[in-house]
Amino acid sequence: MGEGEFHTVARLDEIPATGLKGVAVEEQKIVLVRQGDQVFALEDRCSHEEFALSDGEIVAGQIECALHGARFDPATGAPKALPAVKPVKTFECRVEGDVVQVRID
Repeated sequence: MGEGEFHTVARLDEIPATGLKGVAVEEQKIVLVRQGDQVFALEDRCSHEEFALSDGEIVAGQIECALHGARFDPATGAPKALPAVKPVKTFECRVEGDVVQVRID
């Protein structure tokens, strides 16, 4: 991925085991998605309408937007259910011990 720096954004135990947490890094709003010990980071904005994905929930392993039910793949940001047709930007994410870090370009 890009050349940006990694930023510590949360502790692993702050993110529900199969849930979401919204964070902000340098004015970039990000939603963290935890699946077991793996964490994914996406732009906290539905590509269908300006709405925070962190207000949604995990359904069948996908992020579901609370506004209209659009769904996205947490790993790739790809749209998985209408009305969304465009992907959501993703960010490189790593877990170091119990610290979650995201690379911002």
